[in-house]
Amino acid sequence: MTSWFKRALVTASLAVTLPVAAANYTIGTGSQSGTYYPFGGMLAKVWSENIDGFNMRAEVTAASVENIIKVASGQQLAGIAMGDSVVAAIKGEAPFRRPVDVAVLFALYPNVVQFMVPADSDIKSVHDLKGKKVSVGAPGSGTRVGSTAILKALGINEGDFKAQSLNYTATTEALANGQIDAGVIIGSAGVGAITELALTRDIRVLSFSKDDLDKIHAALPAYAGMEIAADTYNKVPAFTAPAVWNVLVVKKDMDPKLASEMVKTAFGNMDKIKNVIADAKNTTVENMDRLQGVPLHPSSQAYMNEMKGK
Repeated sequence: MTSWFKRALVTASLAVTLPVAAANYTIGTGSQSGTYYPFGGMLAKVWSENIDGFNMRAEVTAASVENIIKVASGQQLAGIAMGDSVVAAIKGEAPFRRPVDVAVLFALYPNVVQFMVPADSDIKSVHDLKGKKVSVGAPGSGTRVGSTAILKALGINEGDFKAQSLNYTATTEALANGQIDAGVIIGSAGVGAITELALTRDIRVLSFSKDDLDKIHAALPAYAGMEIAADTYNKVPAFTAPAVWNVLVVKKDMDPKLASEMVKTAFGNMDKIKNVIADAKNTTVENMDRLQGVPLHPSSQAYMNEMKGK
């Protein structure tokens, strides 16, 4: 038997006996005290358990902007992002230097713009933030992009207040310790960071007037007013604030077969996800395309059309 034939037999036997290594992926989320991280973790879990040769883990990131960039550059397979950040990415508007080729796999749930202040603060509306020390979100986060854009739509620029660049956890800690006058978190109604803060400190969340909401929607069409009930957080009165949908982004040219498997698997296991993530109640086929101005991935569009046609 010639040596090359022996080598060929060995190679063939290895190909038969060795298991095929699973592909390892990450999903970009946000800080561990927000909703992105546990939601991304549950998506990663159901995909890893139900798609052959697929392993995924949730990655802690600075959230929306970082996730979009990492998805577009192939560093993450998927990422969670706020709708206005995705719209800016598609258009190549700040903080993005050029248009980014991403698509929406499906919409997740709405994020609410929540400006927190101590309950006894003299700050009654966002217009009272002028001259105050305000955390507007971590660099690279959708909170920072969204909060500064919303304030700008109301004629309030960063130079009008003392801006601090803190993530969710640092924002609530600084507010609790009196190091800032106000802090914003753009997250789900009932987000963990504010829930925990309200259990130890008396706080309020600022309400926006109808006039303010109209101005914001005119400048930022992805936002619409949303009423949040009293006691969503401990002893926090009802408030009305702008809200924007969070979405799951992937590369525009993501493999259609994999995209289809991910969509079908996610919705096929949504009841399991809802048991852990309350906001998943909003993650429905009917809401898949709630973010206007950004295309769904072709596999997502096909799935939605099929399911709505039934």
